[in-house]
Amino acid sequence: MASLFDAAGAYGGPARVALNLTAELSHRGHVVTLAGATSGYDVVPGLVDGVACQWFPARTVVPGVGFAGLAAHGLLRKIRAEITEYDVVHVHLARDFVTLPVALMARHHKVPYVVQPHGMVDASSRLLAVPLDRLWTRPALRGASRVLYLTRTELRRLEEFGGHALPVALLGNGVPPAGDRAWPVGPVPEVIFLARLHPRKRAAAFVRVARRLLEDGVSARFAVVGPPGGAEREVQNEVAAAGSDAIRYEGPIAPDHVPARLAAASLYVLPSVEEPYPMSVLEAMAVGRPVVVGRSCGLAEAVERHGCGVTVDDSEESLAQAIRYYLDNPDEARSAGGRGLVAARTEFALPSVVDNLERIYHEVTSASEVRR
Repeated sequence: MASLFDAAGAYGGPARVALNLTAELSHRGHVVTLAGATSGYDVVPGLVDGVACQWFPARTVVPGVGFAGLAAHGLLRKIRAEITEYDVVHVHLARDFVTLPVALMARHHKVPYVVQPHGMVDASSRLLAVPLDRLWTRPALRGASRVLYLTRTELRRLEEFGGHALPVALLGNGVPPAGDRAWPVGPVPEVIFLARLHPRKRAAAFVRVARRLLEDGVSARFAVVGPPGGAEREVQNEVAAAGSDAIRYEGPIAPDHVPARLAAASLYVLPSVEEPYPMSVLEAMAVGRPVVVGRSCGLAEAVERHGCGVTVDDSEESLAQAIRYYLDNPDEARSAGGRGLVAARTEFALPSVVDNLERIYHEVTSASEVRR
């Protein structure tokens, strides 16, 4: 389960990971139910990619704190009635009133459960977080059969927050195959930013760099795509200030349209700071597009190792140089994109990730049977 599934993909990576994992598990013959809060659908789907969905209307119980204030009306009642029937509960854990109660319910009923925080759980001094962590978040982590982490940085932060006795296991994100995607044809290449418009992701900096490159005579188009996340007004102001038809803010798109939209561009850029493990970068690699990411990104080492993109520091100068490099060297852009495609089909292939996840499920369910 995950906190929010919505038509615009506003919750980003954790929801996409939950969808990808459950679809692959279902394909392998497992009986899977995908639960969580939902919004934005005219008709809430009961089935997605062959997976049964129990999605309940999202409601805000604590205003002003974004996703952390969400709850799902009816979800807990449904889970409470069924929880002892599950072999394992997999919670894409966040500080909210959707996922935390389910983890604690599994703990109470002694049902094996796995939590996957996606870099969203670490020490915080925010007013809501302090009592929530003491009463719910730390107990949910410490009672889990496994705590899944993405990177060494996340592992360190989880252990600082929850203690070194956490039953941790490494599980990276995987990306499903996107099929063959031809290189875009046209006289002017397109550079795309596609992510939630959170200030940390620095879409406004992307627009400023795009404006600077255009003023320097670079021939390209630039697109910002993604749902609101707190920085949308700044982005819109920067686009308006640029005054160029070559820079556009397109707004959000449905998650299943993301691969095609990425494939229509020649370069994907995500200049985030401290981005844990962005699915959008893997999705760009899966359609054979080179990527530009921040050096603090959890995928930066892999991008450098596979030679499928460039990593940049937090300066706009560094970002401009990386974008210009690929625009000036289209053959290298295509080669880097090809290397990213190979990485997406090998190291980051979804089936390999689910192989590992099945082993984890087997370990925790076997241990539970022994205790019984």
